[in-house]
Amino acid sequence: MKYTTVHKRMLGDINTLVGMYLKLRDQYSQVQLLETSNYASKENSLSFIVFDVQSTIQVINGVLDVNGTHKTSFDINVEMAQFMDDIQISSDEDMMQHLAVLGYSGYDAVQEYEDIRFDASKNSENIPELRYDFYRYMIVMDHFHEEIFVIDNVPEGKTDQLDRIINIINHRDVQTYSFDIVGDERSNMSDQDYMDMVTKGKEHCKRGDVFQIVLARKYHQDFSGDEFNVYRALRSINPSPYLFYFDYGTFKIFGSSPEAQLVVKNQVAEIHPIAGTFRRTGDSDEDARQAVLLSDDPKETSEHVMLVDLARNDLSKNTDHVEVEVYKEIQFFSHVIHLVSKVTGKLKEGST
Repeated sequence: MKYTTVHKRMLGDINTLVGMYLKLRDQYSQVQLLETSNYASKENSLSFIVFDVQSTIQVINGVLDVNGTHKTSFDINVEMAQFMDDIQISSDEDMMQHLAVLGYSGYDAVQEYEDIRFDASKNSENIPELRYDFYRYMIVMDHFHEEIFVIDNVPEGKTDQLDRIINIINHRDVQTYSFDIVGDERSNMSDQDYMDMVTKGKEHCKRGDVFQIVLARKYHQDFSGDEFNVYRALRSINPSPYLFYFDYGTFKIFGSSPEAQLVVKNQVAEIHPIAGTFRRTGDSDEDARQAVLLSDDPKETSEHVMLVDLARNDLSKNTDHVEVEVYKEIQFFSHVIHLVSKVTGKLKEGST
């Protein structure tokens, strides 16, 4: 499909990201949000709202679905490349850096990249292991310069709808809905079951069966009301450089994270390993002392080194000249103090 990208710029000093999101979701389904709380830096001061799906690639229980066409045998790397190639856009260079393709790869998507298989019946919610969508509209909010860019990827044969989108954004009314907790929090295992699992995992590590294991348990909390207000509560309690709210109709995915999984810019890929954590005290002087203790702590350093080595190994598969540019930098977040490094590599020829 061919598209032509057009955009308009407007001042963003009287519009909030949440306000715009609420206005747009009243008019469109499956409106997605990528948000940053880091307004002070030019490097990470952009937030995004995208909506109006034009094209979809997803994998559900091992079956590939591209816009309704299904395959049971496929190479996901080939299929993803073809999906991107099929989106033919003519645009000015500045807007091409904001191509409106957004989605996720869940843990179970590792089956499509490695020789590992899971029991598909465990996915009782029928949530795709992997899903990416190309969207027609995108709102880019530049918090640093207080600017908003409204972008329309206009399908061939259609006219742009920029003025309509801007009218929705500038409409004064915002509808909000509450949510209420229902019942008690519950988990899929007891505390003792989890501790037994940790003990078993340590035994496998000592035997050399595995290098590292991430052990997890699920928590469930019922509620009634608006899922987006649950996200609003999260962003208030835990503001982070990377926040997201993905609405897929039958399910929502949202969260708050201090780190990007992977950043690729100007043919350089970088990973920022975050491992080693102390809780903040609320006292700046005590936090400074805790930061020194964190940096010197053998256990926390050992964990951090393991993640740095993992990042170096991951990048070496698709990049050359892998190096640790920053090592064990202390960074302060809203609730914790982290050790953070920066590992980079130059993309190999042919790597995307």
